Amino acid sequence: MANILVVDDERDVVTLMKFILEKDGHIIWEAFNGVQALEKLGIEPENPAAPAPDLLILDVMMPQVDGYTVAQRMAEDPRTRSVPIVVLTARDRMKDLFKPVLSVAAYIEKPFDPKALRDTVVSILAQKRP
Repeated sequence: MANILVVDDERDVVTLMKFILEKDGHIIWEAFNGVQALEKLGIEPENPAAPAPDLLILDVMMPQVDGYTVAQRMAEDPRTRSVPIVVLTARDRMKDLFKPVLSVAAYIEKPFDPKALRDTVVSILAQKRP
């Protein structure tokens, strides 16, 4: 299936998403803040050998480095700029903030419906396949 990086400062949210998505055969990478996400993506510190995930599920409001900054940094890196992003937010108005980020494929509001999460992931990954 797919390698998916889930980034959220709420460990319970990451654990729940991991449980849901692993049932579909996906490999889940975890990050609990933007700094960890940038490290896993090989953006900061720069690591050109770091593999890019097939999909990123990204919380907006996080300590240290927020989701918007992670998305901007991904857009600047040729290895990660085409990775689709699902923005996970408790605030609907955050959608406007992400409009300039072309790789945002979907938005999921907290609390999320597990079926909607699975359907969103399936839809995005299907579009990515040749």
